[in-house]
Amino acid sequence: MTRDSIDAAATTRMAHAIRALSMDAVEKAKSGHPGMPMGMADVATVLAARHLKFDAGAPDWADRDRFVLSAGHGSMLIYALGFLLGYDGMTIEEIKNFRQLGSKTAGHPEYGHAPAVETTTGPLGQGLGNAVGMAIAEAHLNARFGDDLVDHHTYVIAGDGCLMEGVSQEALSLAGHLKLRKLIVLWDDNNISIDGPVSISDSTNQIERFAASGWNTMRVDGHDPVAIDAAIAEARNSDRPTLIACRTTIGYGAPTKSGKAAAHGAPLGAEEIAGAREALGWDHAPFEIPEDVLTAWRAAGARGADARAAWESRLAKDKNCEPLKTALSGDYAGAVTAAMRAHKKALSDDPAKVATRKASELALNVVNDAVDITIGGSADLTGSNNTKTENISVLSAEDYAGRYVNYGIREHGMAAAMNGMALHGGVIPYGGTFLVFTDYCRPSIRLSALMGLRVIYVMTHDSIGLGEDGPTHQPVEHLAALRAMPNVNVFRPCDAIETAECWAAALTNLATPSVIALSRQGLEPARLTHTDENMVARGAYVVADEKDYAATIIASGSEVELALAARAALAKDGVAVRVVSAPCFELFAMQPESYVAETLGQKPRVGVEAGVKQGWDQFLRKKDAFVGMTGFGASAPAKDLYTHFGITADAVARAVRDLTD
Repeated sequence: MTRDSIDAAATTRMAHAIRALSMDAVEKAKSGHPGMPMGMADVATVLAARHLKFDAGAPDWADRDRFVLSAGHGSMLIYALGFLLGYDGMTIEEIKNFRQLGSKTAGHPEYGHAPAVETTTGPLGQGLGNAVGMAIAEAHLNARFGDDLVDHHTYVIAGDGCLMEGVSQEALSLAGHLKLRKLIVLWDDNNISIDGPVSISDSTNQIERFAASGWNTMRVDGHDPVAIDAAIAEARNSDRPTLIACRTTIGYGAPTKSGKAAAHGAPLGAEEIAGAREALGWDHAPFEIPEDVLTAWRAAGARGADARAAWESRLAKDKNCEPLKTALSGDYAGAVTAAMRAHKKALSDDPAKVATRKASELALNVVNDAVDITIGGSADLTGSNNTKTENISVLSAEDYAGRYVNYGIREHGMAAAMNGMALHGGVIPYGGTFLVFTDYCRPSIRLSALMGLRVIYVMTHDSIGLGEDGPTHQPVEHLAALRAMPNVNVFRPCDAIETAECWAAALTNLATPSVIALSRQGLEPARLTHTDENMVARGAYVVADEKDYAATIIASGSEVELALAARAALAKDGVAVRVVSAPCFELFAMQPESYVAETLGQKPRVGVEAGVKQGWDQFLRKKDAFVGMTGFGASAPAKDLYTHFGITADAVARAVRDLTD
């Protein structure tokens, strides 16, 4: 691509506007991180003004380039860009209200709160992982719909801290393996962390590290607009992902704090700011941007309007217009509901004992036919998680049209990438590992919840029922820990029909991530009569009832089978009980009080789950009983473990007798 030559002086003056707004906003807030925005202002200016494909007047343009500020503590960089480029809603008043309650300019960028923020960042390294997912989604949709409709880059500004975080290794090695050539990382190579020089804690050669994973790498002076421009132009034509090491000075322009840790995470102070203004030749009042500079920035914000209009014209004429629009909408509720009803009917007609991880595979066979935008994967446990179905192929560097990612043993990187895929749009990501390894995914699951993303975590081997692998792999506390996280639906189905309903509920909840916890061991069917209604969508429901019941047994997942066995044993003694299946505590909490009261009843209650009790207060009162785990598991066959820890039908029946005698 032929490009006009860059006006270095004018570009530097535009960058000074970012520096001024950043130090002024942090000073007014009396907290924040001025150093990174001041150091990376030149890089951000060249990127936004000359390379980034976007239209500030249409921030949701599907074929825009994605820009991720992985070093989220430098949030004033992206807020300054939002204001200067003319994004609607990012006013100078919002800049002045930086870090204040109710403002769009939070301390770290929050997706959905401020324009131009593609993802919530702040936990270092997460943005880099998200960007890998965005690049995967772009490559996949490009393979499906072609260059005319999908052809954009993903840019990341990452700091030293991002590259120290373990998730960065998982992300960068996956990106290199997949040869995601449209991914460009701009590393703020300032050699400063909070505690001081990076050298006090790290001596990694990042250039060699990225190169070892198949990246194109280069170095550039991060304060030389001409060099930055040339480097980005070269990276855009690479056949591999690119790392550009931008050597910068943190707090650039500050007379005594630049290049030092003092510039990282605290206001510079009035005297230092005055000195910076003098050093930068910026003689304007706080929050004041001279007309010529603002005009140049607003022109940069509008320069993509013609490209966006041309794309819209192509889209309207393309045979793939409606399929792409449908994919981008992400709404497949009708297709999912119809397909799952038919699948449930088939399961009811031919009931069988099956592990819910296998039942999940059966449901996914249906899902992946009905919903052509799912992209599955597993962290090297495909055969155990049952996440790959025969009707989808592997997504690879040779075939981006595939719909299954071999993530390797990268649970955290997988989860972060799935967030990026969901944020990008046009795909629905799901990925699997063992439930115990949600510990490795947890920071990204939390961000799924915080951002309200439809990401589906398929977590198998959900209890001591996995058996001989022992307590390291037996997730006794994980259900409780996941349920404690706001805006996460934790599903634990009891049989194949509930598993199908869990998938339907997860796919139709557009703004909530889901964890589907699945058994290794086979489970008897609990529901033998078909109903079109998705009972899991209620969170809990009566699965077996008696007119004059003496107690209610409430169970989830594999323990519903124990509850039903206890019910049968008690019936022989003339004790009638109701059994409630509780596959999703969160959805049950959303039901009307009348339904909750009607389902649980007022009789004594016994809860049963092969996990710790935390979280069961939603169902159980002080006088009620719980049968479950009080410590870690052990290594033994699953049947022996249930007996050893007293999670048996006999134990449940005894608990009912103790409450009703």
